[in-house]
Amino acid sequence: MAADAGTTGATARWMAVGHSSAPDSYAAGLEATRAAIEGDAPRLLLVFAGIAHDPRRLAEGIAAAAPGVPVIGCSTHGEINAGGPHDGTVVVTALGGSGFSVSTASVGEITDRQREAGAEVAGCVAAVADRPYRVLLLLTDGLARDQEAVLRGAYGVLGAGVPLFGGAAGDGWRMSGTFQLHGDQVFSNGVVAACIGSDAPMALGIDHGWRPAGEPLVVTQSGDGRVLELDDAPALDAYLERLGAPEEVYHDKLALQHYVLSRPLGVQRRGGVEVRNMSTEVDTDGRTIGGGGDLALGALAYAMEGDVESVLTASAQACRSAIDQLGGATPVGLLTLSCAACRAVLGDEGIAQEGARIAEQAGSIPFAGFYTYGEIARTKGINGFHNQTMVVLAFA
Repeated sequence: MAADAGTTGATARWMAVGHSSAPDSYAAGLEATRAAIEGDAPRLLLVFAGIAHDPRRLAEGIAAAAPGVPVIGCSTHGEINAGGPHDGTVVVTALGGSGFSVSTASVGEITDRQREAGAEVAGCVAAVADRPYRVLLLLTDGLARDQEAVLRGAYGVLGAGVPLFGGAAGDGWRMSGTFQLHGDQVFSNGVVAACIGSDAPMALGIDHGWRPAGEPLVVTQSGDGRVLELDDAPALDAYLERLGAPEEVYHDKLALQHYVLSRPLGVQRRGGVEVRNMSTEVDTDGRTIGGGGDLALGALAYAMEGDVESVLTASAQACRSAIDQLGGATPVGLLTLSCAACRAVLGDEGIAQEGARIAEQAGSIPFAGFYTYGEIARTKGINGFHNQTMVVLAFA
């Protein structure tokens, strides 16, 4: 299929996006990659693919279309590009030109060693140290717990000078296994990374559209990615009370899951309130809440509220913020990652509207992304893992 492409600096830097709906994984990888190679000197291929695809055959098709070009990618909960949201397709984004340099890395079997894995892949940044602008792009297993530890590991190596961006791989709500790609290697419990160095600015936009419902609550007991108590009370009950929840959700698991989908938990960080999805691990018996993320003892947390319009507005604002932070430089492309839980809130009509709002902000700029099981965007502090948030990386 035809690609969308952007260039700048007499083609010193370019980005292009190819897409394929072919059901055969080899053919889809071949077609999408050929469409994405729009310029000279391709430096990196980013692959976002539906979970039904065979990752090994997919990798073979990509390699046949672009032998020797570095590749990282992952499975999704839906693919995003200028043609609108899709399921079960393959989207390939190519970055190229003399103004980019790239180094890649990967680690498998990250469970119980997330921090070490983050530190290991962060080492690839040294290979692009000569570029004035750098970002570390991370794609992780979305079913792994404590994703924040991967970011802490990377931060421990890089410090505050290199932003982190990326997302957690999805599997279409199967919750049975995701995949990550690094060249011809396939992982199901890994982290793949690319350090992108550029002669021109790169900028991150972050927005979630959720607002606090009342005063904060203090995490007074937590563990293993769950909050056990808020303000010394059972966490689920304190959270629902703060929201003024109807009686049925206190006892009905399905009603509760639907209710909390559009009411995430906000965690106060130095850079603002980061959002955590509470809908994937509903516990009506133990009266606890959580989604596998880090919710430390003593943290300030908010019950959050929002709606379709606030989510759509946030998606557009994240794009606008990333573009504006380029300081007037001409953008060549956007990576746009949204959350599977936001998709569930928006519905099919809503994600089509979300795609339209991204396209409105992008104009003629190519963009691509996927629906994740968690979003990565760190510009301040040592964290930067989000849920139910739009994160955008803009390239000049």
